[in-house]
Amino acid sequence: MSGNIPTQLGDSFPKLRALILAQNKISGTIPPSIGNLSLLVGLSFRECNLQGEIPEGIAKLPRLTVLLFDFNKLSGNIPSSIYNISTLIVFSVHFNQLEGSIPPDIGSKLPNLWCLSFARNSFTGMIPNSLSNASGLEKIFFNLNNFTGLMPKDLGELLNLRSMNFGDNQLEDDISFISSLTNCTKLKFLIVARNLLKGSLPNSVANLSIHLSFLVLSENQLHGSIPSGVGNLLNLTFLYLSNNYFSGHVPDTIGRFHKLNLLDLRMNKFTKLPSSLGNLSALNRLYLGQNNIRGSIPLNLGNCQQLLTLDLSHNNLYDSIPLEIMNLSSISISFNLGYNSLTGSLPSEVGSLKNLAEFDVSNNRLSGSIPNSLGGCSSLEVLLLEGNTFEGEIPQSLSKLRGLRELDLSRNNLTGLIPSYIGELALEKLNLSFNKLYGEVPIQGVFRNASAISIAGMDNLCGGIADLNLRPCPSSISNTTKLSHKTKIVLCVVVALIFSKPPMDFPRLIYLALGIMLLFIKGVLDQDQIVVAVKVLNLQLRGALKSFMLECKALQTVRHRNLLKVLSACSSIDFYGNEFKAIVYEFMANGTLDGWLHQNGVAEHKYLKASQRLDISIDVASALEYLHCGCESTIIHGDLKPSNVLLDDTMAAHVGDFGLAKIISAASIDVLQHQSNSSAIRGTIGNIAPEYGMGDMASTVGDVFSFGILLLEMFTGKRPTDNMFNDHLNLHTFVKNALPD
Repeated sequence: MSGNIPTQLGDSFPKLRALILAQNKISGTIPPSIGNLSLLVGLSFRECNLQGEIPEGIAKLPRLTVLLFDFNKLSGNIPSSIYNISTLIVFSVHFNQLEGSIPPDIGSKLPNLWCLSFARNSFTGMIPNSLSNASGLEKIFFNLNNFTGLMPKDLGELLNLRSMNFGDNQLEDDISFISSLTNCTKLKFLIVARNLLKGSLPNSVANLSIHLSFLVLSENQLHGSIPSGVGNLLNLTFLYLSNNYFSGHVPDTIGRFHKLNLLDLRMNKFTKLPSSLGNLSALNRLYLGQNNIRGSIPLNLGNCQQLLTLDLSHNNLYDSIPLEIMNLSSISISFNLGYNSLTGSLPSEVGSLKNLAEFDVSNNRLSGSIPNSLGGCSSLEVLLLEGNTFEGEIPQSLSKLRGLRELDLSRNNLTGLIPSYIGELALEKLNLSFNKLYGEVPIQGVFRNASAISIAGMDNLCGGIADLNLRPCPSSISNTTKLSHKTKIVLCVVVALIFSKPPMDFPRLIYLALGIMLLFIKGVLDQDQIVVAVKVLNLQLRGALKSFMLECKALQTVRHRNLLKVLSACSSIDFYGNEFKAIVYEFMANGTLDGWLHQNGVAEHKYLKASQRLDISIDVASALEYLHCGCESTIIHGDLKPSNVLLDDTMAAHVGDFGLAKIISAASIDVLQHQSNSSAIRGTIGNIAPEYGMGDMASTVGDVFSFGILLLEMFTGKRPTDNMFNDHLNLHTFVKNALPD
């Protein structure tokens, strides 16, 4: 709902007990007349985009127990009279722009409070000690404000306290206040991060609630060692102690945290890792960077089979990289060993990290060649190998890293030419400087932007774009960087045989030209260096000629970023006098969606991240919406399935293969939606709508059905024709049974 709250709302419903307008698009201010709803018990305006001040009239609601104004743009002070509504149980105004201080006697005036949330505002002053008078308090959220002074001293009297977040303020107390919380036996969340707390962690931390799940003390001024008694907190799932001055050994008792998901000890002065680190079998994220840790990487880290992120950077680790951690295929977010003193080669087992997004072993003492197996890390977006002594050529296998955004190979001993494939990657940042590379600098992709690349410290490079100020390359470049004389002749013949543009508005080729182009893995259509793929139709198959005409007709006027672009068409006679027809498309570097989803028998598997599947789904939906609603005539695709969805070098999806398409004028859509036809469109069994099997005419809703099946196939990884689907079970019912809600 949108618009303002009616100003007279409070005068219209004298018997109203609850007013809940949460999560709408209401604008404007809260009308003062709300104060006239004298029987009101619950009031919620959360997430309504409201502005202005909280009206004083709210204080006239003597029975109010729930007041929710969070996630708005309310400003000013909370009227002091609201603190007199002694019936309040839930009082939440977090995520607004409120200011002022909290009355020192709030706990006495609101003794029935269960939840008090003032987080993310601009409140100032001290946190009142009287909070302990509201003995039923279970949740207190004062984080992300400007509170100063000391922590309340009597919070330990809140025996029902479960959640406490005072983080992101300017509290200057001693951390010893934790001792007062040992009476809070139900405490699960204790967060006081990003304050000015000082002192060492008391031994009494061992006596905190056995139910404690979140302990967050990061970004304070704490020092000393971590008491070994912390191991008593057996239910910890998140432990944040980063950005302090903790020192000494990380206690072995930390290995008792069998439920721990995240351990963050970054930016301290720890010197030694515990031998029990491998016992943290539930660990997802481990941050130990920027300490003074010495020694080898513990082999038992390989037992942490659920790790998503590993950060051991900026320490004093030495020896080789253990194979045990290279086999942690679960790591998919970040693997960072940078800025240590690690030696030896980079193990070939690095190829096991197929889902990894960021890999950093920079600034160590690693040697040998860059392993070809790195090409198996198909999800890599950031690869940092600089500051080592790697040698040899840049491996060809890195060309498989189609999603790579940043590549740094600088300050090594790499030799050879700069591979041309680097210009085909989706790189935004490239550093090759201070190696021993030579030869021509490419001009494609990232090499077009001088500010995005660094090639300093190498005198034997030439060419490149003018902004690089390199010397011209000599004319006698090797055959590896120039086309052979025979190839030049063939390409000249191709160009010479292009016909003038026909009415379909793209160039048409004759058979001889395409026959020559088929000799190449990648053909170049014209001077724009467009890489193409050629679809040759088997005219012996029934309906092939009709399919060719339908596809040409369907695509001659459509223009959309998520439709496969037709560059040319050929209707000619082959060398044997037979009819020959082909369509030339823009080349799609990452093949079909089907090839990514189903890889039976493929040695080197590829993976789609959840975010990529979402992007592909949106791309396909955009193309389908355009065909149905954005063209002069409605176009029904008729055969939407993963093998007809192609992925370019950026993994953007393009819908193709319109051989079964049907073009319908706007006037005939309603009629066709309700007709049957014995010669109805034929698609792929499992993907087409069931009514097509009963002779129903092609329709836009049939395409939408196919899109739904495509989504289910992407989500489950199962084809609709999988052998498991028989009798009354199909892909649709399979998912419905698995997720009934």
